[in-house]
Order: sequence, then structure tokens, then C-alpha cells
Amino acid sequence: MMDFPLAFHFFVAFIGTLGFCLLFHVPLRHIAYAASGGGLGWITYVYLTGTGNSPVVACFLGAIVVSLVAEVFSRAGKEATTLFIIPGIIPLVPGAPLYYTMREILDGDFSSAASMGAQVLFMAGSIAIAILMSASVTRLLVAVKSSFSAKRS
Repeated sequence: MMDFPLAFHFFVAFIGTLGFCLLFHVPLRHIAYAASGGGLGWITYVYLTGTGNSPVVACFLGAIVVSLVAEVFSRAGKEATTLFIIPGIIPLVPGAPLYYTMREILDGDFSSAASMGAQVLFMAGSIAIAILMSASVTRLLVAVKSSFSAKRS
């Protein structure tokens, strides 16, 4: 995947996420922000897998980036975080490994299918955990900030 520069990966992920933004009816004023979140998450994934990290770790950290960017954009644009997370996470969804898992099952190679299927489950789980962790940390920081500002008032 690292045959192409990261800017190319960002552009392609941006365009792919842009399509899902249109599909999910993201308001026009937020489409560029949501698509850039998907691009940033994807280049995080590509960079980390290119440096030798496992796809599960790279997917987790890519989802953290998407989720944190979505939190920032949602606060700046006064919109729901899911408006930015759902299309932004699309490039990280393990579609190709799931396809290869199904192909291995149909070919009768169940050991390879189990290995690939476990990787798919771990990648999907890492996306979910990353979004939960990011949202929880953000809510905690907002609660602490509002607590300190209430004490000062």
C-alpha cells in the first residue's frame, strides 16, 4: 500500500468518504470536514501498516484519529459527532479481509478462513473500542472543564 504517497491515499480516501457523505445526506457545509476525517484516518492506517504495525493496531489508531477529528468538527460546527464519524470510518472497515475470509471458506481452506476471520473481528472490534474510548475521554474532559468553570463562577 505504501507504493503511493500518503497524499494520494488521502485524496482517494477523501473521495470515497465524500461519496458516503452524499449517501448519508451529510449537510453540504460539513461534507469536506467529514471527508477529511476519513482521509486522515486512512493515511494513519496506511502509514502504520507500512511501518510494520499490525492491521488491528493501525485500524484502532486510525479510528482514534477519525473519532477525535469528528469530536473537534462536531464541536466547531455544533453538530452531532456521528455526522462525522459514520462516513469517516468507512475507509477503515475491513471489507477486503472479510471478502478473503469468505473466499477461503468457499475454497475449503478453513484454517486460513479462521485466521483471516479472526483478523476481521479484531479490526471491527478495534474500530468500536476506539470510538467508545475517544467519546468517553472527550465527555470526561468536557465534564472536568465544566466543573472547573463552575467552581470559578
